[in-house]
Amino acid sequence: MACSSAATSASLFSSTTRPLLSPKPLSPSSSLSIPNSLKPSHSSSAAAFSRSISIKRSSLHSRRSFSVRASSELPLVGNTAPDFEAEAVFDQEFIKVKLSEYIGKKYVILFFYPLDFTFVCPTEITAFSDRHGEFEELNTEILGVSVDSVFSHLAWVQTDRKSGGLGDLKYPLISDVTKSISKSYGVLIPDQGIALRGLFIIDKEGVIQHSTINNLAIGRSVDETKRTLQALQYVQENPDEVCPAGWKPGEKSMKPDPKLSKEYFAAV
Repeated sequence: MACSSAATSASLFSSTTRPLLSPKPLSPSSSLSIPNSLKPSHSSSAAAFSRSISIKRSSLHSRRSFSVRASSELPLVGNTAPDFEAEAVFDQEFIKVKLSEYIGKKYVILFFYPLDFTFVCPTEITAFSDRHGEFEELNTEILGVSVDSVFSHLAWVQTDRKSGGLGDLKYPLISDVTKSISKSYGVLIPDQGIALRGLFIIDKEGVIQHSTINNLAIGRSVDETKRTLQALQYVQENPDEVCPAGWKPGEKSMKPDPKLSKEYFAAV
């Protein structure tokens, strides 16, 4: 087992579209189905991955839009990010964090980790904190989430890094003791009650544009997260272009067109 710890209680609510102070059952049209991909007996149906792709017309060309809006089934990418309001620790104080408050203002990197006071987790959490300024420059906030209580988060923040602690962090650590946030993002391991290492990039419109999920023993890359965020922002600012493999700012992009794409291929 890569991670183990204990969690105490803290309250939070989770929703996709409604105000969070009075949770109600979600309607099929506005909610995301909880993925069952973590259950051993689950086999995905191709129909669950149905998507609708908008078609953009121009006077000269007919092109598909590469901005996809998924159905209310799997995958989460292309859907509106499930909203939540939860307790968190920031600057050694207890605060409330509501995802929808970032909508229209900032991009969000939302990442889940299994448990406080473990081993791989602090290396990821501190790595994102140390480079928080780079994400600020990209108009992006970082939010960390685990099933631990805010009291556990606070104790970990107050522990020195050389002793396996976090020290002061530059972004909030959210408490998901009810596990509702982890469930809504499809990263909860049901029989263990902890989350896989899921990471989601949410754009300013509140749509999930990227997700990656690692198993417990595998840490994530801040460099790749930043690169993917930059690629996302580039294609949103340049909707007639797409980013090839490994694209970084300043490198050549591609036109998603059978003829115009040859310009890219001829240059590489």
